[in-house]
Amino acid sequence: MQPLVAPAAALDPEELVRTARHAVLAGIGEEGQRRLNAAHVAVVGAGGLGSPVLLALAAAGIGAITVIDDDVVELTNLQRQLAHRVEDIGTRKTASAARAITALAPQSVVTQIAERLDAANARRLLEGADVVVDTSDSFATRRDVAAATETLGLPLVWGAVQEWHAQATVFWSRPTEGDPVVLTDLFPLDTEGEPPSCAQVGVLGALCVQVGGMLAGEAIKLVTGAGEPLLGRLAMIDALTGRQHEIAIRSAATASASASAVSA
Repeated sequence: MQPLVAPAAALDPEELVRTARHAVLAGIGEEGQRRLNAAHVAVVGAGGLGSPVLLALAAAGIGAITVIDDDVVELTNLQRQLAHRVEDIGTRKTASAARAITALAPQSVVTQIAERLDAANARRLLEGADVVVDTSDSFATRRDVAAATETLGLPLVWGAVQEWHAQATVFWSRPTEGDPVVLTDLFPLDTEGEPPSCAQVGVLGALCVQVGGMLAGEAIKLVTGAGEPLLGRLAMIDALTGRQHEIAIRSAATASASASAVSA
């Protein structure tokens, strides 16, 4: 796909050195790194998936990162939420994540939003981002994020993890190439139910890191135009067996139009 973000004019000399391994990477290079520097990525959630996403985006040189989370750090989080430390217990996850981002990539501008995203505020919180990454653990929140990004026309990098299993994909209502694919193409309304919580069934911390890295990679590809995003494809990971496969997601709107054309 075409790159989402125009490149920044130049990088600071220290940032050039810090991100030098991207400058020789096929698909990114020096121009792609300037695109990353000019990009704004909003991340919903700073927990198990959000933590590695935020750290990977910061390390990659994303210039502006918005962190949206209304929770505080608890001791039980530290098994998988790698952006936080023991000394952060009791503090806002947004503040803890911002500290970790700044320590890793001082040039990244971090906006902290310690609010619970819902249908009433989702569009306001996400507007202005180039890419949104949803790492939330509630389907109600995922619905609200998806609805806002569909309205705004923003690409949505989406992931979920539970126990030993994970899923990752990209939704986009107005892609620059290919057919639009949105959350309801995968989960039609009122079909998903509410999954059990991590406290009930657990989650492999290492899998959060693996999938968080994948989600960050999808955002980086969208910003720079490198590679092929997971739009229209759902990656499914079974960490217990070490297997990964994918299934196609077809746009319901496209399928309906095709069926109508055949009938006509």
